[in-house]
Amino acid sequence: MNFRVIFQIFGRVSVLVGVLMCLPMILSACLGESCWWAFAIAIAIAVAVGVPVVVLCKPKSKAFFSKEGLVLVSLSWIWVSLVGALPFVISGAIPSYIDAFFETVSGFTTTGATILQGSYIEQMAKGLLFWRSFTHWIGGMGVIVFVMMIASNLENHSIHVLRAEMPGPTVDKLVPRARTTAKILYLLYIGLTLLEITLLIFGGMPIFDSVVHSFGTAGTGGFGIKADSIAGYNAFCQWVIAIFMMLFGVNFNLYYLMILCKFRQAFSSRELWIYAGVIVFSATVVTFNVISQLPYTKTTADAVRFAVFHVASFLTTTGYTAIPASSSINAWPLLSKSLLFCLMFIGGCAGSTAGGLKVSRVAILGCSVRKELRKILHPRNANSVKFEGKVLSKEVLQSATNYFGIYMLVLISTFLILSFDGCPDLTIEANITAAASCLNNIGPAYSTVASGYYMYSPLSKIVLSVAMLLGRLEIYPLLLTLSPKTWIRRRL
Repeated sequence: MNFRVIFQIFGRVSVLVGVLMCLPMILSACLGESCWWAFAIAIAIAVAVGVPVVVLCKPKSKAFFSKEGLVLVSLSWIWVSLVGALPFVISGAIPSYIDAFFETVSGFTTTGATILQGSYIEQMAKGLLFWRSFTHWIGGMGVIVFVMMIASNLENHSIHVLRAEMPGPTVDKLVPRARTTAKILYLLYIGLTLLEITLLIFGGMPIFDSVVHSFGTAGTGGFGIKADSIAGYNAFCQWVIAIFMMLFGVNFNLYYLMILCKFRQAFSSRELWIYAGVIVFSATVVTFNVISQLPYTKTTADAVRFAVFHVASFLTTTGYTAIPASSSINAWPLLSKSLLFCLMFIGGCAGSTAGGLKVSRVAILGCSVRKELRKILHPRNANSVKFEGKVLSKEVLQSATNYFGIYMLVLISTFLILSFDGCPDLTIEANITAAASCLNNIGPAYSTVASGYYMYSPLSKIVLSVAMLLGRLEIYPLLLTLSPKTWIRRRL
């Protein structure tokens, strides 16, 4: 384990977070908000920690492999959440550090779960609201992917960071240099974000609202600045956000292929067609289920809009809602609620900003089950599994199966720990949907948690924060970092 390389890049991450917090600090100062000094203190702490680490931890060797990449990613996500929570606490907007940490972890992991009540959110300073949504945008493509563009000492080994950071079963380089791959990904990310901002402004949404909601959509996060999330905006803006939620749930490699005019290769992606099929099927079912049953779906057009919006929101794990403040998701028909709950687990495509298991991993699990059934029926036949035109090895199939097993163990453990919470208003439905929502980085939950996670005790909030980190990092990096064996230097 090359600890010096890990901590030097970790120091750069700390400085980078400090630099990024300058944006909300400047905004607060320009608007005359007193919270600018809270950002100034947080920036000073981030830089004070980062600069000495960068200076003192000069690596003797540039060796950097998968193990180091996994640990670096975990440490960075934990640290940016710890320091990113400081402005909320120092300004007094969220007095409890555990609450602020929960909110910031939810932001950086693009979960969107909140401990703030809607009416309080609308009263927060714009600088804090900007930072709250900006954490979605930063975390969407990944803190480390951006660091790769400026980390000169990683060079040929930086693909290990990319594979540790980007969600999904596999991550390939778009071009020979992994740092150039990161630049391409971010240019696509920025371009789509700017396009959404432009369309929302064109649709009549205020500039500030357009920016923060585009941050939430791009990162598939879902933090809103209104008590009713997106419900207060017109149908055009809701359609724009729904479409971009679906776009950000697509593998970014496919966009790069489209830019190169390799449309046939891009549209031959099996994962893309499964993803599109799930959206069409789910939106159709929900449309017929909610039409005329909800007071705000009086026409077919309304039902289609609400169905597509919420299917896109749950499948891409964004978590925005277009439900009016006078109602909630709890009022929806049981079939629609159940289907949306299932979509939480599927998530978006691998290589997107969405959470969940990922469409490709679910497809591979399905192929694996089909292979076993064929093996039972025809034991003498060769039963290979193909996905995206490639024969999957036993290692890939076993990896998908093992991940699902660990995933279910984490989900059940989180649910059981939440059950110890003493609040009588927290039902089984609330706890299971909260556990699934945080692990899949989606945000919304059912029952009493539909209005927020403020009912949970400090211990439960810490557990849910860990679940959000496990979901965003896809379990293995954080488990490796928390293992004592990782930090033991072995003598040869």
